[in-house]
Order: sequence, then structure tokens, then C-alpha cells
Amino acid sequence: MKIFWWVFLTIPTLIKVAVADNKLPIGEFSRNTLEGWEQKSFKGETIYGLQAIDGVSVLTADSRAAGSGMFKEKRIDLEQTPFLNWSWRIGNRLTGLNEQSKPGDDYAARVYVVVKGGLAFWQTKAINYVWAGNTKKDTVWPNAFAGDHAMMLALRGPEASLNVWQTEKRNVRDDFKKLFGEDITAIDAVAIMTDTDNGGGQAAAAYGDIWFSKD
Repeated sequence: MKIFWWVFLTIPTLIKVAVADNKLPIGEFSRNTLEGWEQKSFKGETIYGLQAIDGVSVLTADSRAAGSGMFKEKRIDLEQTPFLNWSWRIGNRLTGLNEQSKPGDDYAARVYVVVKGGLAFWQTKAINYVWAGNTKKDTVWPNAFAGDHAMMLALRGPEASLNVWQTEKRNVRDDFKKLFGEDITAIDAVAIMTDTDNGGGQAAAAYGDIWFSKD
């Protein structure tokens, strides 16, 4: 299962930090750094690395029948900075998969936000913003492995162009209200994953900087 590896980690204390220039950095890939990011493997290794594309450093991912992700533990106060911002692109689509089934739970690109349940691991919740290969944009469904503890939201679907950067901005607090019916005021981790371990395919993607903002 590729959702809840954070449930066994220590829950950090929520610290209210000053947000400089309306921006709280999470992934500063354009500065050629992966500071604070860790990799977790489920099956095989997706190859992640910093690479210059069009003169800007980004995080690239190459997955060949493998499932591993990059995550960063950071307690984010959604009352201060509810908006998650990032850019991404994919090199190919994963076709022929039923993405609502366990054998088809693979995505060329996805970005997670996670609320940990601590010892009450069953209370862990996650939103997966995914670049779907076979599901229409804006479709929502429960994860095949985690059920309604992890909701999937297709921000991009099969209609999206390949090798073209797309910019995303999501109000995470509002999304938790819509998808879980709860007012979540803080999250504990952000992750990215390009995974092909269930269907045995191949996918390539690139991720630009990730940050939270006030608006």
C-alpha cells in the first residue's frame, strides 16, 4: 500500500512560522536541493534526481515497474497557508489501467498531502492529487488500497498534453472539507510519487518547486 508510511513517524509539534513573501517553501528544486526530502520504496525504485530542464533545476522521476516516493515531513498550518502550489509535467501516459482498482493504482505523477493519525493509524487521512491516465479530470474516488482514508482527485487526465508544464494551486483546507467533511487545520507531510509497480508499466515525469501560500 502506497499511502500511509508516515503513520509510524513522530508527529511534529505545530509551530507557527512567519511566511516570507506569502510563500512557505516545501520543495526548492530550482535551488538544486532536496533538503528535508526522503525516499520510501514499496516495490523497486523509481529513480528520482535533480535535472536542469529549460535552464531550471527540477525533480525528475523515471519509474519502470517500480513504486517508490519522495516525502517531506513538515507540519503545515492550514489556517496560515492553506494553498498548495506546484508545477508538473509527464512524458507518457499510463493507459489501459482501471485506476480505481488495486492492479491499476499507478500514476505518472501524483502529489500527496497527509494528516497522520499517530498511534490511531486508522485516523490517518490523505488527499492524492493525481495526473490520471484513464480517468476524467476532476473525478474523485477512494483509493483502492486505503478506501475512504485516502481520496484521489484527478487534476489532470488523458486530455492533458505530454511534456507541457501545468501549474496547480489547491486550497488544501477546502479540499479536506469537500472530500472528508472535516475542517482540517494542519497537515503533517507532503509527498510526490511516480509509480508503475501494480501495472508493470513505465512512466516519466518532472516536478517543479512546491510551496504553500496564504492566498
